[in-house]
Amino acid sequence: MMSPLETTLIYLLFAVFGVVGCRLLHLPAMLGYLVAGIFLSQGGTLIEQNEAAVASVAEMGVVLLMFVIGLEFNLPKLMRLRQMVFGFGMAQVLLTLLGSLLGHFLLSELMAYWQLPWDLTWQGAVVLGAALAMSSTAIVVKMMAERSELDSQHGRRVIGALLFQDLAVVPLLVLIPALGQMNEGNVWTELSTALLKAAVLVGLLLWGGQKIMRVWLRIVDKRNSEELFMLNILLITLGLAWLTEHAGLSMAMGSFMAGMLIAETDYKHRVEEDIRPFHDVLLGLFFITLGMKLDWQVLQMQWPWVLVLAVIPVLVKAGLIAALAYAGGASNGVAARTGIYLAQAGEFGFVLLTLGLGQGLIDPRWSNPVLAAMVLSMLATPFLIQHADRLVYRFSPDDWLSQSLQITNIASHAMAVDHHVLVCGFGHTGRNLCQLLEQQAISYIALDVNPEVVKSAVLDGHQVDVGDSFQLSNLLSAGLNRASAVVVSFDDTATALRVIELVNKHAPQVPVIVRTRDAHDMLLLKQAGAHEVIPDAFEVSLSLATHTLSLLGLPEDKINHLVFTQRHSQYAGLKENN
Repeated sequence: MMSPLETTLIYLLFAVFGVVGCRLLHLPAMLGYLVAGIFLSQGGTLIEQNEAAVASVAEMGVVLLMFVIGLEFNLPKLMRLRQMVFGFGMAQVLLTLLGSLLGHFLLSELMAYWQLPWDLTWQGAVVLGAALAMSSTAIVVKMMAERSELDSQHGRRVIGALLFQDLAVVPLLVLIPALGQMNEGNVWTELSTALLKAAVLVGLLLWGGQKIMRVWLRIVDKRNSEELFMLNILLITLGLAWLTEHAGLSMAMGSFMAGMLIAETDYKHRVEEDIRPFHDVLLGLFFITLGMKLDWQVLQMQWPWVLVLAVIPVLVKAGLIAALAYAGGASNGVAARTGIYLAQAGEFGFVLLTLGLGQGLIDPRWSNPVLAAMVLSMLATPFLIQHADRLVYRFSPDDWLSQSLQITNIASHAMAVDHHVLVCGFGHTGRNLCQLLEQQAISYIALDVNPEVVKSAVLDGHQVDVGDSFQLSNLLSAGLNRASAVVVSFDDTATALRVIELVNKHAPQVPVIVRTRDAHDMLLLKQAGAHEVIPDAFEVSLSLATHTLSLLGLPEDKINHLVFTQRHSQYAGLKENN
């Protein structure tokens, strides 16, 4: 019998080889964990002896994943993507659930007509539909960030859908146990009780939790101990997870609430940095346990059934999502990419399916083929995303034409200007900058991914084109080599780093000025090659100080000198660190 230490070493060895192999192939690390789990599943009883203990630890990965999602799930982000989240995302989840129920009733009638058994209940169909509605946030977001597609037209739709899926997990985690515990005649009683319990708990946490969280974290921070601060974050996260579990809900819901509460404090970025190592390692263990669910005997004995379950749901889900995106105004190419990116199963799909199995809502005979099909769909996702352009061009030839026309349109406008400022993003900051440039008779060209923003800007007389700033073809078409400067006006560090990389590689003589929300990423952007990094929080504080001192009666020249000194000290310190 292997000791727990020996089992842990084997898990780590396979994980390291899997992640290194995927990195060499430019694939996400999560895929390496899945592959490691698949190979470990062939280890027999020696590995499986301690599998339960490892699975218990891996559950903490899901808890921390929900915690990180809660950190990101703040009101400003929801407001920016509200149409994508509560329009496109909600429609995708609800229609997937409805389609699963309709498919269940249709198949049950057909099976009865053919006098064949059909063991699935409508409650089980709800569980399968909920699992099918989920996509892999970990894999898709990671690959989109590496490909600098988070701010693209299809990227915004994908992020909106993933955000709503993550939000929908919370009521689904309440709904599935209620379906499992209900008896005939008291369906609505059980559901109402569970939802009321969740609403009361969430309401209490949001009503008083934010104030308590701010005060408590401020007290802990004054102790000047990183260890104590980290212990408190883990205690809060796991404590709320324990509280919601014992309230009849789920651990994942409690950790989600902990993330939301901390997101409203001043310690959000610090917590994200501190929790990420724990989150990545434990989530990696979770993906290993998912890979171990791929039973080779099931593949050998039921491979036609597994193949059907892997291919048909992916195609149907991709088609549904693409149709919704197209109905929402997306072009054929954008709709197709959105469908391809979201077609696979997701990590929370496994959580919901396991919960349904535990509640007896799904016959155990379904579990192995369905789990194997879900793992195969996740394994195929990185390859589908990498070859998405080829797939889109094959099935939507007009997408290539539309992109060519977009580049041609940008180039035609750029030919008329020289020594101009290339502005990436035309939000409030970009618009104000362009208005100031116009007042000084300085030429500019702005790029923005949102067609509605561009349409409104053009009607107002601004020189703005539809285009992704992180694509080299668009930057070159906008006259990058002839530009006097490039300004990244949006607050997206990952995309800004990509723009900096492209400019430094293809037009190193052009300075890049980057905006960031606060000083958190200033040094990172500066080291990447940005000429100047402007933090919103610092400049807003200077503006507040200027107006305050002016109202207090200080002379204007003294105020200007104080502001100049503070600004020089801030940016000079950044240059010294670089």
